[in-house]
Amino acid sequence: MSDTQSVDDIVYEPDQAFVDSTNVYEFMQTYGIEDYDALIERSQDVEWFWDVLVDYLDIEFYEEYDQVRDDTDGPQFTEWYPGSSINIAHNVLDRHAALESGNRNAVATIWEGEDGTVREITYHELHRQSNRVANALVERGIEKGDTVGLYMPMVPEVVSILYGCFKVGAIAVPIFSGFGLDATATRIEDAACSVLFTADGFLRRGSDIILKDTADGAIEQAGAVEHTIVYDRLGADVPWDDARDEWWDDAVAPCSDTFETRKLDADAESMLLYSSGTTGTPKGIVHTHAGVQMQCAKEIYFGFDHKDHDRFFWVSDIGWMMGPWTLIGNHTFGGTIFIYEGAPDYPNPDRFWQMIDRHSLSVFGISPTAIRALRKKGDEWLSGHDLSSVRLLGSTGEPWDPESWQWFFENIGRGETPIINISGGTEICGCFLMPLPGMSLKPCTLGKPGLGMDVDIVNSNSESVIEDNERGFLVARDSCPSMTKSLWSGDERYLNEYWSTFEDPPMWDHGDWAQMDEDGFWFLHGRADDALNVAGRKVGPAEVEGALMDSDRVNQAVAVGASDETTGTAVIAYVIVDAESEEHDELREELREQVGDKLGKPFRPREVLFVDAFPKTQSGKIIRRAIESVYNDEDLGDLSSIENPEALDEVEEAR
Repeated sequence: MSDTQSVDDIVYEPDQAFVDSTNVYEFMQTYGIEDYDALIERSQDVEWFWDVLVDYLDIEFYEEYDQVRDDTDGPQFTEWYPGSSINIAHNVLDRHAALESGNRNAVATIWEGEDGTVREITYHELHRQSNRVANALVERGIEKGDTVGLYMPMVPEVVSILYGCFKVGAIAVPIFSGFGLDATATRIEDAACSVLFTADGFLRRGSDIILKDTADGAIEQAGAVEHTIVYDRLGADVPWDDARDEWWDDAVAPCSDTFETRKLDADAESMLLYSSGTTGTPKGIVHTHAGVQMQCAKEIYFGFDHKDHDRFFWVSDIGWMMGPWTLIGNHTFGGTIFIYEGAPDYPNPDRFWQMIDRHSLSVFGISPTAIRALRKKGDEWLSGHDLSSVRLLGSTGEPWDPESWQWFFENIGRGETPIINISGGTEICGCFLMPLPGMSLKPCTLGKPGLGMDVDIVNSNSESVIEDNERGFLVARDSCPSMTKSLWSGDERYLNEYWSTFEDPPMWDHGDWAQMDEDGFWFLHGRADDALNVAGRKVGPAEVEGALMDSDRVNQAVAVGASDETTGTAVIAYVIVDAESEEHDELREELREQVGDKLGKPFRPREVLFVDAFPKTQSGKIIRRAIESVYNDEDLGDLSSIENPEALDEVEEAR
C-alpha cells in the first residue's frame, strides 16, 4: 500500500446494538467518556489509566503499589507499580483453579494436532501440570531470575511450561520452533539458559519434523544448557545424552502437583523475547510480571472484547510474541484458547475453516501473509463450512494490501465482522495502534492509538505531523507498563535502539512510517529501519548474511528486502563468491537451503544474485539501502558517500 488513497472508503459501520454491547463502551459509560477520541485522549494520561485499570480488570497484586509509577529517570527507565508484588501465574491460573472458582473445571486450552487429535485441558488440570513443571525446575536448581528456554512445538504442554516458569520466578525464553541451528543457538547462548524444554519433534504437512537434532546442535554451539527436558510428541528415535537429556515423563510427570506460586516484585523479569535488529545479535527484550500482565489483559478485554463464551484462536508459535500474549490475555479472564499444531493448508486449504466450524471458534487472528496464501487457493475451499461463530477477526505482523484485507473481511467475516488490525511489537508485548471493536473501519487501517499508549507521528525535527496528515515516524511520547525495561545486553544498546533518534524531548522511535488520514484513521507504511519482516516474523540482515557466509565459497553477502505477494517481504541475497569458486545455479540453491537450515525455511532467499563488488562508503561500510533501492527500482537518493558508485551498475545487471 503506497498511500491511503486506495483505502478511502469506510467499509464497516457497526450498529449501535453491537457498540453498546462492547466492554470498552461499558468502560466509557463508567467514566463519563463520550466518544473514542475522548477516550484515547483520556487514556493518554497514563498514570490515571494504568491505575484505574488494575481494579477495573480485577488484576490481583499480593501487595499494593506505593504509586502508579516512578519516572524519576525519565520515560526510558520508568518503574511501574513500585512497592507491589505480583505473579502472572496467580492471575492467569491459580485463582481460576481454586476450589471456590467457577472456572476450575472450565476449559483453558483446546488443542488440535495436525493428525486430528484433540485434547481439552481444564484450569484444574493446567494448574496441576504447571505446578509439576515448577517443581521440576526447582529440582534442577532454577531460582528466581534464572533463564529457561522453550524451544517447543505448539503442544498443550507448552502452556504449563510457560506458567511453571512464572510460578518459580524464572525468566521464560520462548524460541520459535521454526528457527534453524544458528538462530536457536544465538538465543540460548545470549540468554544463558541452563534448562531447555524441547520435543522430539512435531507434525508438519503429514511429515515428522525432528526438533531434537536442531536443539542438540544449538546446545553444542551455545554451550550453556545443563538440563534438557524432552517432550515425546512423535515417539521418534532421537539422539540422546544421558548426562543431560530427560524425557518429560521422567522429569516432570512424577513431580508434586502442588506448588506455592512465588510473590515477585512488580518489575521482576517474566520473559525474555527476542527481536531481530538491523545489525548485531538479536535484541533480548526484557519483560516484567506487572507489565505484560496489564498490557495483555487490557488488549484482550477491550481490543478483542473478551466474553466468557469466547474461544480464541490466534495462529502463532510460542516463540512469537503473539503466543504468550494470547495465553496471558485470555487466561487472565478465565477464557478458552485454541492451539493448532500444523500447517494451515494440510491436508487441504480449508483446514482453518474446518477448525473454526468444528470448535465454534469466536475470535480468529492471523497474519496477512497467511490470508494471501489461502486466498490464492480459491474461494471454493470456503464452501460447506459454517463460520458464523466468528464475531471478531484479528491480524498483525505486517501491512495489509487492500484486496486481501477485503477478501478476509467479506469471506471470513461475512462483511459484518470487524478486523482488529493491530501493530506494536515484541518490545511492548502489545500494540501502539489498535482499532476498538465498535469503531468504523477502512481497509487496512489500524484504527487509532491503543488505550494507554501516548503515541504520535513526528517528522525528523520531532514535530507532530498528525493533523497535517503527513507521513512520519511512529513514536511514543511516554512509557507504558509493558515497555521493555531495557535490553538483555544492557542499557547502552537499549537507549541507542529506541531513544537516540529523538532526545529533546525523549521519544521512543518505533521504526515504522505512520500516517493519519483526514478522517482520523491511522495507517502504517512499513519499517523505517532495515529489519526484514518475512511473513510477519522479523530477521536481521546480519543474521541472513552470517548464514550465507558460513559457506566456504562465500566471501561477502548482503541481504535486502523486496515486496512479495505472499510473504509481504522476501529476502534477496547478493553474494560475492570466493575467488576459487564458480557462480552457478547449484550454488544458488545450496545457499538458499543453507539459510533455511540455519535460520528457518521462511527466511530462505527468494533470489541469490552474484556480484563482484558492493557499493561502500570510504570507511568500508556496505550501503545496503542503495542495493535494496536498485533491486526495487526506487530512487537512490544521495549517493555522495559511495566510494565506488560503479558497483551499483553491477548490482543492477545482476537482477
